[in-house]
Amino acid sequence: MKIPLQYQRTEYDCGPTALLNAVSFLFAREKIPPDILKYIMMYSLDTYNDKGEACKEGTSAMAMMFLSNWLNQYAKIGKLPIACEFFSGEQVQIGENSHIIAALQQGGAVVLRTWYGCGHYVTLTGISGNAVTLFDPYFRRQPFRNAGITAIKEKPCAANRRIDFSVFNQPGKYPYSLEASEKREALILFNTNSRRTPERTIEYFL
Repeated sequence: MKIPLQYQRTEYDCGPTALLNAVSFLFAREKIPPDILKYIMMYSLDTYNDKGEACKEGTSAMAMMFLSNWLNQYAKIGKLPIACEFFSGEQVQIGENSHIIAALQQGGAVVLRTWYGCGHYVTLTGISGNAVTLFDPYFRRQPFRNAGITAIKEKPCAANRRIDFSVFNQPGKYPYSLEASEKREALILFNTNSRRTPERTIEYFL
């Protein structure tokens, strides 16, 4: 059974929450081994802020890269049919020949670092017309006033936002825009049993 995706419990745990949401989106609850939860929480929240306080700069790119490799090794021992790819820098984009768009077309999920007052991880889960559907783990009551951002309430197991492609490429500090190339990260995850092959997907050109 697929379960509703979760919101972060603190101001800092968007990284592990977004990653666990990707796993929950791809797999039914009874298929997810409990040690997945244990190790994602163990290896994330690995940073210190400028006051030396543990965890208060969230989760680093190095931790996300490590967890990508760990999950791929975990799959090799037959625990979960999962496959991961980590991208950074100029490889992270929303547009023509994007790894992210291709992954969503194939039924994957993407943990993407965006801007939301600071660096912030969200879980991309699909494409809807000229927009991406995603689940933002940061709970919000107020409606959005920014163009291209729409709240979704009827899909708790998949998405709570619809974001136009153009929003990700907005310059400056626009909600959900991609940051400078040196700060960009994307962790792509697939359920290898349900992944749609490229031959069965429709190419999308922005």
